[in-house]
Amino acid sequence: MRRVTRRPRSTLSSPMPEATPVLEARDLRHGFAGAQVLHGVSLQVWPGEVVAVTGPSGSGKSTLLHLLGGLDTPQQGEVWWAGERADTLDTQTRAQRRAGRLGLVFQHHYLLEDLSVLDNVLIPGRLSGQDDPHRALGLIDRVGLAGREASLPGVLSGGERQRVAVARALAAQPAVVLADEPTGSLDRANAELVAQLLVSLARQEQAGVLLVTHDDRIAAVADRSLHLLDGRFTAEEPGERSPAAPTA
Repeated sequence: MRRVTRRPRSTLSSPMPEATPVLEARDLRHGFAGAQVLHGVSLQVWPGEVVAVTGPSGSGKSTLLHLLGGLDTPQQGEVWWAGERADTLDTQTRAQRRAGRLGLVFQHHYLLEDLSVLDNVLIPGRLSGQDDPHRALGLIDRVGLAGREASLPGVLSGGERQRVAVARALAAQPAVVLADEPTGSLDRANAELVAQLLVSLARQEQAGVLLVTHDDRIAAVADRSLHLLDGRFTAEEPGERSPAAPTA
């Protein structure tokens, strides 16, 4: 599939400034034990754009996400974060850049059980040198958990824990959020709420989002959807604009 070079429609009332993609993959090829998993995958994500990647198990989605997040290095191809090539950085520099530029949301929340909601949300900022309790408290409020700042994760529901994970992913003002099946462990009502919150908050912050999901309902909130099959993008479809997300 050829690399997309167009910019998305702006999601805000003001025009989108001229920008480089917040995330870009160029002809990624990768495999394990002689078996090729990705066959020349390219994509771009722009500020404020939400891109969904769908596909069956074994299609290469997890491998792609690991490469885009700098957790693995592609055997061939390039990964760019906000205009800087990431795959050629040394391990320490890449980790520092990842902490400041990427927000991560996983299927399981991975909250630290002995830390409060506030301290969990503050972790990315502390790692990237952007410790901002005021911003963290604002994000907790925006995901509908005002008053729960001092609570430990053990007293929260599954949906509430994942909302904390969304706030944490945005705490360091990342250029892009990578979300790996972020609603996969939730019931339908909570899944739709968390997806709407993630998309709405990221758009407000002009952060790009790459959302990997098996759920067509969740993929529908994206600006466009890319279908991955056998290590190649086979289709690109426009998504549907979602309404403003509830915050409680």
